[in-house]
Amino acid sequence: MKCLIIAAGRGSRLRQLGDSKPLIPVLGVPLIERAIRSAVEAGADDFYVVTGYQGELVRGFLVSLAARLGIPITPFINEDWEKENGLSVLKAREYLHEPFLLLMADHLFDPSIAREMMAHPPDDGELILAVDEGTRNSLIDMEDVTRVKTEDDKIQNIGKGMTDFNGFDTGIFFCSPSIFEALEHSTEKYGETTLSGAVRILAAVDRARAFHTSGHFWIDVDDTSAFRRAEKALLNRLRGKSHDGPVSRYLNRPLSIRISRHLVKYPVTPNQISLFSFLCSMLGAGLFAFGGYPGLLLGGLLAQFASVLDGCDGEVARLKFQGSDYGGWFDAVLDRYADAFLLFGLTWHALSANLGPLMLFIGFVAIIGSFILSYTADKYDRLMRDRIIHSKVPRLGRDVRVFLIFLGAIFNQVPLTLTLIALVMNIETIRRVVICRDHG
Repeated sequence: MKCLIIAAGRGSRLRQLGDSKPLIPVLGVPLIERAIRSAVEAGADDFYVVTGYQGELVRGFLVSLAARLGIPITPFINEDWEKENGLSVLKAREYLHEPFLLLMADHLFDPSIAREMMAHPPDDGELILAVDEGTRNSLIDMEDVTRVKTEDDKIQNIGKGMTDFNGFDTGIFFCSPSIFEALEHSTEKYGETTLSGAVRILAAVDRARAFHTSGHFWIDVDDTSAFRRAEKALLNRLRGKSHDGPVSRYLNRPLSIRISRHLVKYPVTPNQISLFSFLCSMLGAGLFAFGGYPGLLLGGLLAQFASVLDGCDGEVARLKFQGSDYGGWFDAVLDRYADAFLLFGLTWHALSANLGPLMLFIGFVAIIGSFILSYTADKYDRLMRDRIIHSKVPRLGRDVRVFLIFLGAIFNQVPLTLTLIALVMNIETIRRVVICRDHG
């Protein structure tokens, strides 16, 4: 699937954030890279980028990006970049002879929009535009957005300032090569070289189709206000993961997102964050074993800090498109080691206080329960995803376990904490086994 991206404009309303609009980073990733990576995730694998203002700088970045991603990116120049965007599209005519995805470099979007569009390609001579019918979308600048009038799945009219409309142009197109003839027709007949003009030409002959995409994320990053809304929206999309437990949802996640917002600005990798979180847990476990309340208190604080930081690796990976199966597995392995050492450190602390050999057994049961609960989590979450979402029973996982360790350390209640973890983790494991048995 070929993808054409328009990245020729000056972006004067974003000048204070950077001289070249396509290269302005949003949470650590340049706008043009976000557009390309989102299209790759959607299924595109051959890219053509129209450059203009600061074209040499943008083309240099695209060469390095193509090498990093291992995909073909062909940049070319629109000398008339100060004119309307239809001219940039026409520059790609010699490269595109079959249906192609058309995107704007300054539009961020959920890759599922383009993926679903590509599953329903345009007929010969047709154009498809993703239209957002969510007229209360808070991410839209009502004074600047291009408005669309649709009837069923057909576009009737498009343009800025329209009063009779029921949707918005998202800037995500799936075009047949007929777009080029429509642009030429619009230019010759009406002197208009915008994409909207071409859409109107095709709409007049019933060849412009709307792909309804209400509820999906997209935003046009056209000025500093939109830039701030885009960053906030991307961060908010990190919230509410289906497998977050109550501590993660209401305490850890709000804190980790604030940390991740700053981490994305530096060349730190998700795996490095995972390793640092693990080292904090190990230091906390060592302080537990050292004995005394000061060590217990500091160890508890470190354990909870590591639990918060444990969310940052995945958040940074999602924000910077650095997620990998290995990264998720590596993080899970380190978490299991961290849990074992934290609970062993608490057990050692209890034994050092001469609380009797029973604490050794309780500590062992707590470690075993934690390990088995983690082992059952993946299959249980996948099997019972819908049930968990609608269940009144909160998801008990690592976030709850570490928070109990934190509270036990703060209030100097090590025996009670180990006993509670041993009971809760093993009872929850048994509950999962029973539920999975009863539901196939």
